Amino acid sequence: MRLQSLDIARFVAFCGMVLVNFRIAANVTPQADLASALTTALEGRAAALFVVLAGVGLALARPTTAVQIKRALFLLAIGLVNMTVFDADILHFYGVYFLCALPFLGASNRRLWFAICTVPIVAVFALVALNYDAGWNWDTYVYSDFWTVQGFLRHTFYNGWHPVFPWITFLLFGLWLGRKDLSSASLHRALILWGSLVAILGLIPAALTEDAELRELLAATAIPPGPFYILSATGSACAMLGLIGLITPVLERSGLATWLTAAGRQSLTLYVAHILIGMGFLEEAGLLDGSLSTNQIFWISLGFCLLCMLYARAWKRVAKRGPLEALMRKLTG
Repeated sequence: MRLQSLDIARFVAFCGMVLVNFRIAANVTPQADLASALTTALEGRAAALFVVLAGVGLALARPTTAVQIKRALFLLAIGLVNMTVFDADILHFYGVYFLCALPFLGASNRRLWFAICTVPIVAVFALVALNYDAGWNWDTYVYSDFWTVQGFLRHTFYNGWHPVFPWITFLLFGLWLGRKDLSSASLHRALILWGSLVAILGLIPAALTEDAELRELLAATAIPPGPFYILSATGSACAMLGLIGLITPVLERSGLATWLTAAGRQSLTLYVAHILIGMGFLEEAGLLDGSLSTNQIFWISLGFCLLCMLYARAWKRVAKRGPLEALMRKLTG
C-alpha cells in the first residue's frame, strides 16, 4: 500500500527547494526578516529530505538491478540536460546516487549503518586534504570545468552542490528507514523527538569554537557539507517525516491530502518545471537581476508551489502519472 504521508513529504521537500532555488536564481540577498530566515533554514535541508525520501522509496519499491541502472541513467541524462539551464541541478546527482547504492539495496542493517557512518568520515578527510575551492568562482557560483572529465568527477563526488561524498549518506539512511513500519504513530513520534534532538545537536559544535576554519568544518551548513551538516539535516528530515506522518490523518479528513499527494507523486515533473517554467518566467519578466525583495521572491515561490498543486490535481483526473514519471516508467520498466 502506498503511504500518502511520503507523497506529502515529497511535495513539502519540493516546496522547500523552490523557495531556496528561486532566491538563488533571482540573486536576492538574504535580509534580517522572517522570509529570509525561513528560506535560509531550508537551505540544504529540503534537498536532504528529498534524498532521504528517495532512499525510502528504493527500500519500498525493491527494484531489480536492471531497473535501478536504467532509472539511474535516465535521471543522469535529464539532469545533465538540466545543468545547461540550472547549475545547481540535483537530478544528475540522483542518477549517480542510484548507481552507487546498488550494492546496498539488499544489504543488512549493520552493513548499511557501517556505510552511513563511514561516508561522512571519508568526506571530512577529503575536505581537509583536498582543495574544496577547485573549479569554483564563488562570486558567481559558476563551476568552470564541469564539462571536463576531471571537473565532472570532482564536482559529482567531492565539491559540487550535492556531492556523493557525503550526500549519499541521506539515501543510505532512507534505505534503512524504509525498512521500518512507516505507518506507525509511535515511529512518527520517535522520529519527531530524536530527529529534533539530533538536528539541534548538529548545530552546537560550530558554536563552541572561535577558529574560523574549524567552524567552517564543524558548521551545519551545506557548503561545505561537513559531518555535523549531515547529522543535523538527517535529524531535521526525520522530524519532518514524523510530523507529516502524524498529521496525515488530519489532512485526509480535511480533503487536503488528496491535493498534496497528487503533487508529491509528480515531484520529478515539478522539479524540472520549477526550473524551465518557474525560473523561465522570472527570466522573461526580467526578475533575475536582484531587484526583488526577500518577501517578493518568497511569495512568488509559494505562489508557484500553489499553481503546481492545482496543476497536479487537474492532471490526476486525466492520467495516473506525471509526464516525466510516465516517460521514466516507459523507458525503464
